Amino acid sequence: MSTPHQRLDYTHQSPELFKKYLDFSMAFRMDEGLALLVDIRASQLNGCAFCLDMHVKQARLKGERELRLHHVAIWRESPLFTPKERAALAWTEALTRIEPEGVSDAAYQEACQHFSEQELSQLTFRVAAINGWNRMNVAFRTAPGSKDQLFGLDKAGLG
Repeated sequence: MSTPHQRLDYTHQSPELFKKYLDFSMAFRMDEGLALLVDIRASQLNGCAFCLDMHVKQARLKGERELRLHHVAIWRESPLFTPKERAALAWTEALTRIEPEGVSDAAYQEACQHFSEQELSQLTFRVAAINGWNRMNVAFRTAPGSKDQLFGLDKAGLG
């Protein structure tokens, strides 16, 4: 069995683009707990080990309950999420796994019941941003935990 080929570190190869994308990703004005649930769900759907690891640690540092983190993958069946959180998770799924016919009117109407126009716009940008991060980290197989010290995630005590 051969060892997988080491892939490049895109943050070093394109530092100015990395910085601009990071600035874009930090510009959203939305509840941080909700944003982390969105990041976790999109990262699960996209199979992004680096982002899933990072956002779970961030959520724990922000005080998120461990059981809720385990339930993100089964949010539809779990009683642990508010209607607004459920709407955000549904919107995240609709935008992460865009169907051939696009995002349904039903998904849009559900999101509109829980978010103002500005909030829905912010949420949509958030989903777009995490999907971009997922794609970069999946493409270059960024190792989970490899940037923990840089981002202060070693303090989560989950190493």
